[in-house]
Amino acid sequence: MSFLSDLRVVLEGRDFRRLYATRLVSQFSDGVFQFAVTGFAFFSPETNTSAAAVAAGLAVLFLPYSILGPFVGVFIDRWSRQRILVISPLVRGALLLATAAIVVSDAPDPVFYAAALAVLGVNRFFLAALGAALPHVVPADRLMVANAVTPTSGTVVTFLGVGLGYVLRLAVGGDDRGTAVLLAFSAIIFCASGLVARTMERGLLGPADDPGRPQAREAVRNVLRGLADGARHIAHRRAASAALGAMATHRFMYGMCTAMLVLLSRYYFAESAESALNAVTLVLAASGVGYFLAILVTPWATARFGIETWVPVMLATAGVLTFALCASFHQWAFAAAGFVLGIAGQSVKICADTSVQRDVEDLYLGRAFSIYDMLFNGTYVLAAALAAVMLPPNGKSLVVLSVICVGYLAGALAYRAVAPDRSREPLPSSPS
Repeated sequence: MSFLSDLRVVLEGRDFRRLYATRLVSQFSDGVFQFAVTGFAFFSPETNTSAAAVAAGLAVLFLPYSILGPFVGVFIDRWSRQRILVISPLVRGALLLATAAIVVSDAPDPVFYAAALAVLGVNRFFLAALGAALPHVVPADRLMVANAVTPTSGTVVTFLGVGLGYVLRLAVGGDDRGTAVLLAFSAIIFCASGLVARTMERGLLGPADDPGRPQAREAVRNVLRGLADGARHIAHRRAASAALGAMATHRFMYGMCTAMLVLLSRYYFAESAESALNAVTLVLAASGVGYFLAILVTPWATARFGIETWVPVMLATAGVLTFALCASFHQWAFAAAGFVLGIAGQSVKICADTSVQRDVEDLYLGRAFSIYDMLFNGTYVLAAALAAVMLPPNGKSLVVLSVICVGYLAGALAYRAVAPDRSREPLPSSPS
């Protein structure tokens, strides 16, 4: 089935529609927030952006998902998930308003980053509760379809939120007061997601009572042991291991691309911080178009060629075209490369999601996706840190661009070497 057909199937359920709306509203708010933070941290006229600053900013945006991700389930399985979805937006809204006040008061950067980390930490709980609640609002035979369409839809509306953030910035200005307005607006939208969640019954989303459940402290210790068991299990599943490696390869190379783009936009392509933000926004928009196209193309491509063929094709395409387009270091070329990476990256992610769901035993699936999330965000931040060492102040480096190209190609070859030979296995879809 196509994405739109799958979406129509799961939208038939009333409770799913409410949970789905909660996700869409919250991730739309995320887009506005991420744009505000990015603009303030990297493209404020008063900010002297460096590769190290880019790495630090990306760490703030992504590390909470890597560090907190495996542990939040301990509490998600003990607290009412519906209450988490109601209360978290209020807490995050208050933190966003506090962050807006910090920006206006010209507080030191570490204070701003600490507030942003707190916002994202709350959001990690919120998203985890959404994921854990999903099986309670869709039938078991539609769970695979629901797992496929909900994160994809969330990312699409996040791109839309980024777009709205850009429009609002044009209207209110890019100074500290303008950033504070964006943060306050994001707070209002996120609180609206809590109002949507409030329409669901308190006990609808679980968790079920379990008197034999271990205490939270013991459960936290069990998380570490569980991750080790999950890693060992994945290591013996060639398809899942290859898929995680392909996903991590893309995220690492994409992280280096991100750091390079920010510096090039700020110090090579543009003459002002505002023009630099416009240049990055153009690349993000092109990447978003590629992302959406991948949603439509990947099911057809994997049905025709198989996952084990499509993944290395996408990695190799990303490496070759990124180098061919960007070696000229023209602004338009990076927008075109953003489109290519949007298609390739999302195609690889869809295939990786499917490979893990298909090849990892259900008993280990939660731990497998915890490891997935850690790799997804951790490799991105690690790449930005490496780029901070390798990139010159203006971001123009043919050496780094070559590393990106070679890394993608090496990832494609490694995937083919590790992945089992399966001919023409399509993505799972809902029953017809």
